[in-house]
Amino acid sequence: MPLDLPLVRSGRPGAEQSVGQDGETHVRRSVLPGGVRVLTEHMPGLRSATIGAWVGVGSRDEESGHHGSTHFLEHLLFKGTARRTAMDIAEAFDAVGGEANAATGKEHTCYYARVLDTDVPMAVDVIADMVTSARLDADELETERGVILEELAMNDDDPSDVVHEQFAAAVLGAHALGRPIGGTPETIRSVPREAVWEHYRWHYRPETLVVSAAGGIDHDAVCAMVADALERGGWDLTTDAVPAGRRVATAGVRPGEQGIPGEGVTTFVRRPTEQANVLVGGTSLTATDERRFALSVLNAVLGGGMSSRLFQEIREKRGLAYSTYSFASSHTDSGLFGLYAGCAPGKVDEVVALMVAEWERMASEPITQAELDRSIGQICGGLVLGMEDSGSRMTRLGKAELVHGELLSLDESLDRVRAVTAEQVQALAADLASRPRSVVRVGPGPRTT
Repeated sequence: MPLDLPLVRSGRPGAEQSVGQDGETHVRRSVLPGGVRVLTEHMPGLRSATIGAWVGVGSRDEESGHHGSTHFLEHLLFKGTARRTAMDIAEAFDAVGGEANAATGKEHTCYYARVLDTDVPMAVDVIADMVTSARLDADELETERGVILEELAMNDDDPSDVVHEQFAAAVLGAHALGRPIGGTPETIRSVPREAVWEHYRWHYRPETLVVSAAGGIDHDAVCAMVADALERGGWDLTTDAVPAGRRVATAGVRPGEQGIPGEGVTTFVRRPTEQANVLVGGTSLTATDERRFALSVLNAVLGGGMSSRLFQEIREKRGLAYSTYSFASSHTDSGLFGLYAGCAPGKVDEVVALMVAEWERMASEPITQAELDRSIGQICGGLVLGMEDSGSRMTRLGKAELVHGELLSLDESLDRVRAVTAEQVQALAADLASRPRSVVRVGPGPRTT
């Protein structure tokens, strides 16, 4: 049975759930006073652990004048607290051979560390200190402003990054999900410390925090460590607060709405590169759509590996591209589905036509049994291999709590993938192919080859 993660009113402080998982691992979930949620997965025999502090805030949550604040905080929380300097934070993990990092998404932010099991208390204390007690020093902020601008410049020098960012903007339009996660040079230059501070104080609170850990850990010990560390950071864990509710789809501008019903967007970004990078696609499924398992099979068949249709048709048979694939990403309100290729500028139209033809062929006729079996085997193998490390399991716990509301065992996930039929894949391909379609190209102008 899956671990059913309750909604707000059934998740009051003191509530606990526990369930066995595959491979003799065990998942437990507790709600601490103040509404802090702690999820752990004990992995017998593992001498390491990964700990993550998740906050349900992403780039889509930034108000006007705060754009770029979420990514700014990802950097600034490593720059010092009331108890530690930036060097203290760095040395704490380097001294034990551990790793610490953070990731900002469109709907959540995660600060995480991987350490030996004996160093879990240190990792919990440092991460909790960062989350609760970041100083956001004005001088450090200005220094980091330059670092982030260099990061954005680095990404802007990579045409594959540019095409994906422009694709999200083209498909999702004016919706907050269409904004770049890291902000833009303009927003990073203009956002004041006060806006970043307001963003931090508003969103980083006990009821929004999810701590997930996996590896050689004990649940009760982790809960005690988390509670002690958060209280040292000044958070009040004495209230009978309940966890923040999961994100729900918002009203207003629909993702993908472009103002021209039935039409997508065509975007060309000129870059002096040897190749053209091109993406074609549109909106996809939300993160909780039951068809997401069929989407994984569709993606594997169309562009998920060396045996996929795109790879075989565009690279192997015609030699038109070195890299070509399909991808899908999902959020609360919408998602993206796209087909990518990097090719000679003069071949863009031919390559786009081939990609669209393969997509529409999947929409008009069922995939073969061999393709279905191969794609299911590919996905199942990837799921199993992906669960071999504590970082993947920590991430799975955090996303289950913040996004899905349930935690499937590995066997349950495999069963759902194996239950996908060719007819379901065709129906989903037809649905996606019927939606407004955008084409984004980054590179030089057309030239003959």
